[in-house]
Amino acid sequence: MHRFLRSSSTRLATTRTYLLHSFVVPSYRYFSLFAADGDVDDGGDAPQPWKSMEGLRRCSANHVPLSPISFLERAAKVYRDRTSLVYGCRNFTWNQTHQRCLKLASALSQIGISRGDVVSTLAPNVPAMYELHFAVPMAGAVLCTLNSRLDSAMVSVLLAHSEAKILFVDHGLLEIARGAFDHLAKTNTKPPILVLISEGDDDPSPTSIVPYEYESFLETGHIEFEIKRPKSEWDPISVNYTSGTTSRPKGVVYSHRGAYLNTIATLFLHGMQSMPVYLWTVPMFHCNGWCLTWGVAAQGGTNICMKNVSPSKIFENIALHNVTHMGGAPTVLNMIVNSSVREQKRISSKVVICTGGSPPPPQILLKMEELGFSVTHLYGLTETYGPGTYCVLKPEWESLPPEEQSKLKARQGTQHLGLQDVDILDPVTMEKVPADGKTMGEVMFRGNTVMSGYFKDSKATEEAFKGGWFHSGDLAVKHLDGYIEVKDRLKDIIISGGENISSIQVETVLYSHPAVLEAAVVARPDNHWGQTPCAFVKLKEGFDIDAQELILFCRGHLPHYMAPKTVIFEELPRTSTGKIQKYILREKARALGSLS
Repeated sequence: MHRFLRSSSTRLATTRTYLLHSFVVPSYRYFSLFAADGDVDDGGDAPQPWKSMEGLRRCSANHVPLSPISFLERAAKVYRDRTSLVYGCRNFTWNQTHQRCLKLASALSQIGISRGDVVSTLAPNVPAMYELHFAVPMAGAVLCTLNSRLDSAMVSVLLAHSEAKILFVDHGLLEIARGAFDHLAKTNTKPPILVLISEGDDDPSPTSIVPYEYESFLETGHIEFEIKRPKSEWDPISVNYTSGTTSRPKGVVYSHRGAYLNTIATLFLHGMQSMPVYLWTVPMFHCNGWCLTWGVAAQGGTNICMKNVSPSKIFENIALHNVTHMGGAPTVLNMIVNSSVREQKRISSKVVICTGGSPPPPQILLKMEELGFSVTHLYGLTETYGPGTYCVLKPEWESLPPEEQSKLKARQGTQHLGLQDVDILDPVTMEKVPADGKTMGEVMFRGNTVMSGYFKDSKATEEAFKGGWFHSGDLAVKHLDGYIEVKDRLKDIIISGGENISSIQVETVLYSHPAVLEAAVVARPDNHWGQTPCAFVKLKEGFDIDAQELILFCRGHLPHYMAPKTVIFEELPRTSTGKIQKYILREKARALGSLS
């Protein structure tokens, strides 16, 4: 769900003031924006009319910085002996999860992790990944969950940019981490401390490269650990990197306040009552699992973790654990509806599934309903903590034909409770477009669940917040009922399986092949992945290679999901100034139809 989401001069000035304090300071202490010990955050320089009323006092009795940490503490009290997490034959209660997170936070502090330090992860949806979402902020540190699909080169770039002090890596991704460390060594960059998340009883012995194993490391901590709570709810809780970044990675900073509010909003979107059973098909590394890593704790639910996602495992877990909720990009929905009868199992009660990442085809929504799922469509970006809008289902739609209902449900809808506003504006004039379902403008957001800014990139932050709104980079229309519908991208981003792919990055690799003279990459529609990269290539004179050779070449230099799945050899259309006309290529790729 990587496209999960992107006034007044006073508001813009306030943004600039915050940027000055939080981003323009040296070293890894970019995140150290804290009030002095004993102080209560007063919201900065904003007017405080309450001070004029006699008898009022803001103090620790009535003002505590909002933080998702409180969700775990409450779960340990209210849902103490209920199952918190299931992973294969392993399961924990909320009391046990709370104690494990306390010990893990303690262990981090004992090796020198302190306020503002970055702790990274490279892991799929395993119990350790869930625990780190609480333990890292409990230690006062900032969590950085890296995409487990990245290659060593990109992992090294993000580790260097974030200045991570420690990296928790799943044993299945250890070689990726080692490769990243090799890249760091070439640039004389100090690598983070490595903690291996292993499985089974064959825990490795400590080495110079892997000094710690997760369970052993956790046991060095103490449950009496005193949580290092945020001094200000604006303190950062995590930094999440957008997909497809190359030389200028964008680290999106989340605050404790924003994470708290978006968690609550997301619970409403999912319709989560007390004690839900949530199946983890959304990667926890992606927008912190759409903030539901913290949300399931808030409702005392049960997390069902899966390392690998497949239709058979989805249906098996739904039946075995009576799953009530799950989420996933349209790719997951495609996977489910196109699964074989042998893989499918009868669903005894409706499973609420939230989807987002790219507009889901109406026919897929219809088939999901037929299988026993209730689909809710979300939309957002990494910069909006994941979900920012949702398509609220209206009773009057039920009288419409199923096909018409599906078209309405495929829209992106309106803002959730945590946001102040979402609208479609002309990016030049900043005027709202008419609600006619035809006039296109840019989707823009403002409110408490918009990112604090881009880590170490004040210029990009200033650009994103221009005019007092967050600019998403997505083109959309607004319908008469106020619902928005995304139509196109301002940038040439390809969304495949919920992951953003930079066309420029793929083109750079293509140009590095000795036979390639010119290359341009656009999106080709795909019924399974949503979109796949389609490369248009002109070869150098005297060279004769086939499409498969180029595809394999790209796979050798990129994560496989970023490599083109289609290569077309032809002259590239250009403007009079020599610029490649990508809109013509997009039309050609669209005409090819789905590859799957």
